[in-house]
Amino acid sequence: MRVPLSWLREYVDLPATETGRDVQAKLVAVGLEVETVEQIGAGLKGPLVVGQVLTIEELEGFKKPIRFCTVDVGSANGTGEPQEIVCGARNFAVGDKVVVVLPGAVLPGDFAIAARKTYGRTSHGMICSTDELGMGDDGTHGIIVLPPEHEVGTDAIELLELVDEVLDIAVTPDRGYCLSMRGVARETAIAYGLPLRDPALLDVPAPNAFGYPVKIADPIGCDRFTARTVVGLEPEARSPIWLQRRLQKAGMRPISLAVDITNYVMLELGQPLHAYDRTRIDGPIGVRRAQQGEKLTTLDGAVRVLDAEDLVITDDRGPIGLAGVMGGANTEIADVKNGENTTEVVIEAAHFDAISIARTARRHKLSSEASKRFERGVDPQAAAAAAQRTVDLLVLLAGGTAEAGVTEVTAPSAPRTIAMPADHPDRVAGVAYGRETVVRRLQQVGCDVYGQDELLVTVPSWRPDLSEPNDLAEEVIRLEGYENLPSTLPTPPSGRGLTDRQRLHRRFGRALAGAGYVEALNYPFIGDAVLDQLGLDADDARRRTVKLVNPLSDEEPALRTTLLPGLLGALRRNDGRGSHDLALFETGLVFRPTGDETQTERLTVDRRPTDDEIAGLNAALPRQPRRAAVVLAGAREQAGWWGKGRPADWADSIEAARTIAREAGVELTVRSDQHAPWHPGRCAALFVTVGGEETLVGHAGELHPRVIKELHLPERTCAMEIELDLLEQAVDGALQAPRISTFPVATQDVALIVAQDVPATTVEEALRAGAGQLLESLRLFDVFTGEQIGEGKKSLAYALRFRAPDRTLTVDEATAARDSAVALAAERTGAVLRGA
Repeated sequence: MRVPLSWLREYVDLPATETGRDVQAKLVAVGLEVETVEQIGAGLKGPLVVGQVLTIEELEGFKKPIRFCTVDVGSANGTGEPQEIVCGARNFAVGDKVVVVLPGAVLPGDFAIAARKTYGRTSHGMICSTDELGMGDDGTHGIIVLPPEHEVGTDAIELLELVDEVLDIAVTPDRGYCLSMRGVARETAIAYGLPLRDPALLDVPAPNAFGYPVKIADPIGCDRFTARTVVGLEPEARSPIWLQRRLQKAGMRPISLAVDITNYVMLELGQPLHAYDRTRIDGPIGVRRAQQGEKLTTLDGAVRVLDAEDLVITDDRGPIGLAGVMGGANTEIADVKNGENTTEVVIEAAHFDAISIARTARRHKLSSEASKRFERGVDPQAAAAAAQRTVDLLVLLAGGTAEAGVTEVTAPSAPRTIAMPADHPDRVAGVAYGRETVVRRLQQVGCDVYGQDELLVTVPSWRPDLSEPNDLAEEVIRLEGYENLPSTLPTPPSGRGLTDRQRLHRRFGRALAGAGYVEALNYPFIGDAVLDQLGLDADDARRRTVKLVNPLSDEEPALRTTLLPGLLGALRRNDGRGSHDLALFETGLVFRPTGDETQTERLTVDRRPTDDEIAGLNAALPRQPRRAAVVLAGAREQAGWWGKGRPADWADSIEAARTIAREAGVELTVRSDQHAPWHPGRCAALFVTVGGEETLVGHAGELHPRVIKELHLPERTCAMEIELDLLEQAVDGALQAPRISTFPVATQDVALIVAQDVPATTVEEALRAGAGQLLESLRLFDVFTGEQIGEGKKSLAYALRFRAPDRTLTVDEATAARDSAVALAAERTGAVLRGA
């Protein structure tokens, strides 16, 4: 909301010495976000006067049309003689009143004016346009042509109100009443402790049966509709300069007198209005829900297909406007510039349901000044006053006549009341305000307050955001000054720290960071499109998502069921910006609905919830397991003087899972699997033992080529995702420190020939089981295929390390353990000792 300081002074008698910066500080202190104070006309210096064009001579021989003009500027030039000026614009004629800047003046942007020779003539000044004076957009971008009643030589700086200060306020959704001069003036009056001249306090005639007929079919969507009619408008009437300038300073473009007046009243009172050409309305005005598929051409020329939830304004032909958003083209005020004119208008001042308007504006991607106000809450009691204010201005400025008929259709309603202990703001803020201060501050914002220890507060109609005692407490606290609240640090109870679960999960993150991964935190939102790109089946559990009621993005309306979309998006962005060797990880919650969630009632905040209430809340939530995921692309080991590098592959993603498992002290079992979005031949399922049963905890490997193509990822991108909560359940009691033997290790290598389709993990499991307690570690260090081995065969070479905790092993003991391991591997997998 842009608030000109000169306009604001009409409603509040601010001290003459107060600047825009002073007002900004006061408004910020009472909770408004005043982002900037714009100095309009800064550096502007006269003489800048009204002139009348006497003659125009067309100069020839130049690439563009040039005119040599003589302009009467009165005595402003000190001689009274006509001023000679060269000008290239063509939207003025002899006899027009224009704005002339004379030599010695300075225009905005430190543009000094002096006599200069140009196009073979000497130009003593300049005829000005709106752009050159920094007046904003008036839709013409040409020379300013003034109404003929202005005297030659009049100071144009004062006439055009070129010097002013404009406060730019970022109005939060709960302060919709500040999208008006009336609302900002009320806050200013409170901040300065001055009286407010409320522009809505007008004498409004009582409703009668002679007004324009209105029929409301949806009283929930529209609970108030006021209609007034003005006839006999002068077609040639133009918006006066003061009206145009206020609209321009507020960021709006003047259009025509009737439209400008409705915009002006909307800015003044916060009530959006619409003016219809009465000759274009067929029958009574109606308000109803649209029929699915109905069409409406709005004022912007777009043909919109309506939804059954849209609220529309109608006549006997059908929709003539999208209620609270934008009017229809078939009843718009005629444009005199196109040879048309409107002499009779019907003024609409209505109150619409905020949620309905917000959804309609979002559905049609059509945010207007009206919809921004309705969706934040408009004062329903201001409709009649806004209609009267519009009528008064049309009569005053357009020479119209107000018809006696006044239509006002209203749904029954009662004022909202809130019961609150008088000391409630004291307890919320920790400050002793006292009853008198609480009552005074609430009355300043427009509340009626009754009672002593227990207050009954009637909320003003323009504050729909006040609904609970805490809202009232916030009003008292902000007006008394947030800066006056004492700073007190809470005293934490002793003997508490991170839980075992928190410490374990933090160790997982540190372990991955130590292995060279970089943590990337992502938003927990996804859409169906990314699930399609990951190649998930229609019945995949990861497609069952929790949808958000009010998502940040319509393209990502659900909570994530896997960490991979966010991480892969981060990898794609970094790769696209030149970082090709990437290893990223994330730990966080995923959201997996079970279908057994139950609804729960909204809890109060005046006490701690009971155990049963907390259990009910938990039952209403989806399952939220904590997971860890990694993604890799590019080089895992860099090349250099030390040798060749190595690209990241599926084995690195599995090793990331093993790194996490080792940190938990859990044995991880790896088996081949087929699971989207991984490559069928390069996908590993990860298992741990939980409660004596083998449990799937995640997957790792190389992503499917189709997924890589759909997501525009680097070739051979790898990923791993593992559920940390299941790993935690697999931990057998407290983590034990490793036992370190002081006796030497005995190493035995074995090379086993097995069939190509036998997984190395199966052979490894058999070797571990056969080696017994003396086996300290086992490592696969070579895989070989070739003619020497035979077709359909492969050689797996393992290094077995044996060690006893209490003695040095003999060669016979180590060999016996090795032979036992090989024998069991041969029995289970058909392995043959190579070279035997």
